[in-house]
Amino acid sequence: MSLTQLFADLEQQEWVDIPKGWLQGRTIFGGLSTAMMLHKAILAVNDPSKRLLSTSVSFVAPVQEKPVKVTVEILRQGKSVTTVEARVWQDDAVMSILLASFGLERESVLNIQQQRAAPDYPKPEELLIIPHNQLMPQCYQNFDLAWAEGAYPCSGSVQPDFGGWFRFTEKFGQGAMSTPEFLALLDIWPAGAFPVLKVPAPGSSLSWHVTLLDSVKFQRLDWFKYKVFTDYAEHGYATEYAHIWDQNNQLIAISRQTVTVFA
Repeated sequence: MSLTQLFADLEQQEWVDIPKGWLQGRTIFGGLSTAMMLHKAILAVNDPSKRLLSTSVSFVAPVQEKPVKVTVEILRQGKSVTTVEARVWQDDAVMSILLASFGLERESVLNIQQQRAAPDYPKPEELLIIPHNQLMPQCYQNFDLAWAEGAYPCSGSVQPDFGGWFRFTEKFGQGAMSTPEFLALLDIWPAGAFPVLKVPAPGSSLSWHVTLLDSVKFQRLDWFKYKVFTDYAEHGYATEYAHIWDQNNQLIAISRQTVTVFA
């Protein structure tokens, strides 16, 4: 089942089947859960003039590879901003919660341009596209990642953090990328602290916040740049932030995560 078919099913019914190929350890890939909730939220807002400004996701419990219910509620609808909550349910329990703010662009006296500059990476075709293998989470087969900076996860590096290029694999086909698809794509990179580990260890996002600087106006097979920085990792949790740029080195999104690490 493609993401397009999954989103079409969400438009017709509360309960949908989880497509095959999206497992991430003992749960469904968090980006997929986020995309389903966000798609439902966009349907509820039903106003193309209000773009996604920011979204926060709490991954409450592992989502199994079986049908889920996705619900949505508009919490407030103002003149400029609409705030929506969406939830993924299984076995009568909440698995994930999304809060999203959609807003109109407004005239403002503020115009501050202090964005992080994009790193100068070689082009994706000049780098190794990480081949998928059976030791990697299943969901990685849906994405192309090209490491450009930093060590690989679980390599025993002295330093954490990394950067590179990423996109959907070619099987997703040409066409305009939707905002839910973009959020699913953003979640594919592992935690920035993982290169320090010497052996593989389980880890999962606990909370995730994304700010979008503009509307999503990309093609499904476009490449994007990513660079992560780990603020803190201790006592089984890590806090990190990441910046995402388009192919023209324009900053398009800022991501912050709290990650649970079982090591």
